[in-house]
Amino acid sequence: MANFTLHLGGGAVTFEFTPAAAQDLQQALEQLLQRLRAVAQPPGSRGPRPAPQPALEYRHRGEVFLEVFCNPNIWPTPFAAKVLITVRDQHLSVATEADLSQLKADLEQYLDLP
Repeated sequence: MANFTLHLGGGAVTFEFTPAAAQDLQQALEQLLQRLRAVAQPPGSRGPRPAPQPALEYRHRGEVFLEVFCNPNIWPTPFAAKVLITVRDQHLSVATEADLSQLKADLEQYLDLP
């Protein structure tokens, strides 16, 4: 198990995370990106609204509890999307909003480590 660092708006949180859990989260984020693309409309578009997409509700229970939530129907593009992140254990709980792109970058960096 290696340490995973999530960079948040005003700081970062680091916790133990398994590569298998990181790969599960990466797959969930890829599905979220597909949903975000499905509901994205070009600026000024007057066509029919796309069908609503289900929200991402990822949960991992290990040394710490990690939850990632995102409703793809409220973001105009995947680049603008934010996720709600909760990290907690028996002593501490951190809940915040982060850019989806930053979460993806942190995850890719973690998975690139030997």
